[in-house]
Amino acid sequence: MAQFTREDLEQLVEERRARAALDLLLGGADLSGLDLSGLDLHGANLRQANLNTTDLHDANLSGADLVEADLRMSDLRKTDLYQADLTGANLTEANLTFAHLAQANFTAALLHHANLDFADSRRADFTLADLSRGNLREGKRQSAHLADGDWAAATLPGASLPQGPENP
Repeated sequence: MAQFTREDLEQLVEERRARAALDLLLGGADLSGLDLSGLDLHGANLRQANLNTTDLHDANLSGADLVEADLRMSDLRKTDLYQADLTGANLTEANLTFAHLAQANFTAALLHHANLDFADSRRADFTLADLSRGNLREGKRQSAHLADGDWAAATLPGASLPQGPENP
């Protein structure tokens, strides 16, 4: 995997803006531990990227491809993940407080111990996601798809979850 710096990413974002291009191909990149807060990475291909412990708060990742990305312990506070694809992503212990998750795809994602307090997850898909021991206090969850996920010991005040073996 290629190792990048924040300056490398800022240059790529600026070049993309100058060319009016939408492609930002960072699949498999090692961005672990970087401060990428506030960057506009909308639509970026970050498939299988290593974003472990990365600071992405206030970043724009709307429409990004984060399939199987490693986002463990990342700071995603106030991050825009609208319509992002996080299928199979690992968000264990990630902080998504106040994040915009509407219409994002979290199918089979690991969100163990993740903090989604006050997040907007309207119409997000959490099918087969593991949110065990996660926090989802006071967030907007209207029409979120929660079927077949693992919600064991998750903190979800006021949430209505589907009935089934995982959510009796």
